[in-house]
This record gives sequence, structure tokens and C-alpha cells, in this order.
Amino acid sequence: MSRIRSVAGSTSIHRRSVLAATAAVALSAGVGYTLRPENTGRAAAATASGADTGGTVLASSRQAPASPLAPYTRGTTLTTTAAPRGTSGYRRLGDGPAWGRVVRGELAEPRAGRAGRRTALTAFVQLTDLHLIDAQHPLRLEYLRATDVHAWRPQEALTVQGAIALVERVNALRGAPATGAPLHFAMTTGDNTDNNARSELEWYLTVMSGGRIRPNTGDPRHYEGVQNSGLQQYWQPDTAVRDADKRLGFPHLDGFLAAAVREVTSPGLNLPWYSTVGNHDSMPLGCYASHGDSRLTDLAVGGRKLMDVPEAEARRLQKAIKKATDPRGVQYGDFLEAHARAMRPVTPDERRAPFTPTEYLSAHLDPAHHGPGPSGHGYTTANLETGTQYYAFRIADEVIGISLDTTDPGGHYEGSIGTAQLRWLEATLRKNRDSHAIVFSHHTSTSMDNTHPDPARPDERRHTGDELLALLGRHRNVVAWVNGHIHRNAVTPHTGPENSFWEISTASHVDFPQLARVIELVDNKDGTLSLFTTLVESSAPHRTDFADLSQTGLASLYRELSLNAPGARTDLAGTPQDRNTELLLKKS
Repeated sequence: MSRIRSVAGSTSIHRRSVLAATAAVALSAGVGYTLRPENTGRAAAATASGADTGGTVLASSRQAPASPLAPYTRGTTLTTTAAPRGTSGYRRLGDGPAWGRVVRGELAEPRAGRAGRRTALTAFVQLTDLHLIDAQHPLRLEYLRATDVHAWRPQEALTVQGAIALVERVNALRGAPATGAPLHFAMTTGDNTDNNARSELEWYLTVMSGGRIRPNTGDPRHYEGVQNSGLQQYWQPDTAVRDADKRLGFPHLDGFLAAAVREVTSPGLNLPWYSTVGNHDSMPLGCYASHGDSRLTDLAVGGRKLMDVPEAEARRLQKAIKKATDPRGVQYGDFLEAHARAMRPVTPDERRAPFTPTEYLSAHLDPAHHGPGPSGHGYTTANLETGTQYYAFRIADEVIGISLDTTDPGGHYEGSIGTAQLRWLEATLRKNRDSHAIVFSHHTSTSMDNTHPDPARPDERRHTGDELLALLGRHRNVVAWVNGHIHRNAVTPHTGPENSFWEISTASHVDFPQLARVIELVDNKDGTLSLFTTLVESSAPHRTDFADLSQTGLASLYRELSLNAPGARTDLAGTPQDRNTELLLKKS
């Protein structure tokens, strides 16, 4: 039977229940007291009293179904997928073939009869790279489309509607696809926002916890941005302009922009949910360590927006961003000042201000965004006091989760972690050696090569993905590292000196095919474990109706536009080995 249950709700004394209670400080929201023994005052007292332990014990929001459990595949890519019709021009979407499940035995041999023996240890949903976008924000880099067509996406005004449809899909799942076990929680693995704007942070937390959202800033009456600018390099959906995208077959849609900024409602997840931070959540534009730079803040909230620059200048700016030659955004500020006369007037809005890491934590702790919990969604007041954005939490009797902060405060979109966090991670794994550990982060092992020093800790060394792989390979309790960032499905086996584990990277929800992933950990009772991964799409219908500009119709259009975005990559779904899988492991 399923081993997924609330530790707090158990009526018998279980060794790991005692562990969860006695290790509350070590497992509460990344406090890291073993590294900072001086921080044992008010936050530690609150944790010990039970006042701030939302991340310690997780109770499922759903009752476990009666045994025996049956796989639940409805609404997953095991049943159907969105598939394009035609091979050229603007392609419409329709119902396509299912993706099968692939058994991968690189790390352990699959043994016959395991399906009849196994018990479920946990099942959860990973959401990643939602990129909720304030599409009218003055600091956006749309004008880089002059040199790179990928720099702006025609679907970007519909990220909120698309994210709500994804929440609706998760809520409709009545069990895990492989085992039928109840879904335990959801985890977002970063880039929840796009421009590090307070408006986007409010939208993200409301999408996840439930409520009404008007995805509009600036003029409350209408949209004002690149899509009604008359500039031909952007899709002008409800004007007569013959723009570059319409020449590729994009439709003319009367009323599109008015519908895109209309109020929508999110039911909020009906599961407990946790949050992991990404570079777009930490830095303006996901790459500039410019908090405290009054120039960029003034432009973010002010009444001017740059929408068009010459191709050569766009190319120089894009090169500086990619090469990380301006990690603190000083040259970017100079660039904007040099183009002040080319900026267009827009309505100022204080909600577009960048948020700091402290404000990010405080927003998660706001009772208005509690939803089904836990309080803080992994973060606690201890994170506020220590200035950290990493934590650990107990998932189930035999499983812990560890959420890392892989963003580099020194700037640039690639990641790394500092020595203090690396030591905290190793201490957490050692203290919980009897529990299977699932590690969450935004960045992948191959995208952690940025070692700019942290301005707040200039003498602290930064560590790369290879170093993190080496650490995880020394701890036999690590079974998976779950992440995002690369916007592509990829499942990679890793073998270290003491341990083998799987790295599971999931595609984004802003680029086609716009997916999330259900992950199940099971004990096969034969010396092996299995990790099942199953991809899911949003609840929006595959087929679009250009006359349907309702919340649901826009969510469908969001997916179809992402398919047709000029220059959109076609490999983001990954290979069959990266999609729906059973990943075998030796049980430690």
C-alpha cells in the first residue's frame, strides 16, 4: 500500500516521525543553524514552539484512495498530447498521439514482477519556469528581436491565463499516473516571474494560492506596449498593420489585447505547494545584480519605454548579456540613458518596481497567499533573519525534500552556490542519511558555471554544478535532483563514488510544448527503487477557436502561439527517454 501520509497524522510512533520532530530546526526552511549558531534567538524559539514550522511536516490535501491503487493517466501525456497540423506556415493544434513510458535501467537492472511488489513512497508535481510576464514592463528587452527573433514571444501577454490552466490540470489529477497514489505536494523550481517585478510576484502567488488577477499594469483602461506600437517586428494582433508575424500566417484577432488584460480567476492549487527561487525571481531581467540601482528602478516604474533599437546596437547588448560582461547592469543603465529620446511614453506604475530577496520571502509568508499551505511555502522567518533562500522539509516518513538557491547574486543568468549553502546541504544530507533525499533547484548541473562573487559575501567562494554533482554522489540517500532553467526535458543518470542518482530537468511553461511533470518514488521491494516521471499539459483544449477570447480560450491560444513563435526550438520536449519514464535505482 502507499506509504504517503502525513507524519503528523500517524497514530503510531515511527522512527522517522521522531526524526521529523527532533530535527525541526535543521529541516525548517533552510535555517542552517549548524552553520550560524549565533542565529538561535527568536526564529529558533518560534520553530521549537511550533509557531513557524510550516515546512517541516506536510499533510496531503487529499484522502488516500481505497486499496488497491490504480494508475491515473487521464489528462496526462500518456493519454494524448497537443500536436500540430501541417508542416509549414502558422500551424493549428489538435489532439495528437500519446507519449509512451520508457524504462531506463542505466543505474539498476529492472527486475520482473516489481509492479506487483512495489509501494509508493511519495508522488508530487513539478512546475517550472512559469515566467509570469508583465508584458508592458518598461525594462523588458523586446527590442533585442531586431537581432534575435527569439528575444520576444508573441504569446507573452497570456502567461497568467496559461498558468491558471496548468493549475486547473493539476487540480483535476485524482492520483499519480503510475501508481494511483495521492499526489502529495507541488514544487515550483524557479523563474516563477520574468522581470523580477512586484506585479509579477503578486500574480504568481495568486495563481498558486487562488484569487482574482488583472494581468495589466500602467493604464488601467487598456494595454500599452509593443503589441499596439505599430512596429512591424512585433505581432500587432488587432490592428491592420502587416507585421512580420502576420506575414508568417499569424491571425488578426479583434479584441485580443483588451481580453489579454481582462480580470481572470485562479482556483489555486488544491495541494500544498513549495517554492524554489530562480534567476528571474532574483534579478531584474534575470541577469542583472542591480538592486539598489536607482536608474533601473526609476525606469521600471516610470513613464518611458524603449521598444525599438537598431540591429547593430541590439546585437552588442545581447552579446554583453550572454558573455556576462556587465553582471551588475551598469552598462545596461548607460545604454538606456543613451536611448532616452527613442523611448515612448507609457503610464507610470509603482507595481513594476523590482522586488528584493527579502520582499520575495515576505510575500511568500503573507497570509493572503497561504492557500493550502504550508505557511511560507517552504520559507520561514528564519530565512528572513539569515538572508537565505534554501530550506529542507519532510515529504513523507522515508523522504525529505531539499530546495536550493542556485542563483548567483553577483549577476548573470547561469548559476552557482556559495560555500555556506554547500556545507549546509552536506550537513542536512548527513543528518537525514536514513531518508531518501530529493533535491530541488532552478539551475541544472550544466548551467551552474557562473562564479561571480556575491556582493553581500565577497570573500565566499562560489561552487559549480560539477562540484554539486560530486557532493550528491557522495551521499547514498540522494535519489534525484529535480530542476528546470533550460526549458527542455532532459533526464540524466549520474554515478558518483558512493551513490548514483537521476537528474530530472523539465521544460518550461512559457515555450512549447508547455509542460509540467508528475514524479513518483516507489520501493520495488527487490533492492531497487523506481522514479516514475510523467508529463502533463494544461487543462486548455488543444484546439483553438480564434473567436473565443475567454479565459480558457486564451489559455488554448497561449499554447498555439508558443508553437508558432518565430524561431521557436523544436527539441524542447526532449527524446522519449526524457519524457515519460521509469528510472531504476539501487536501494541504498
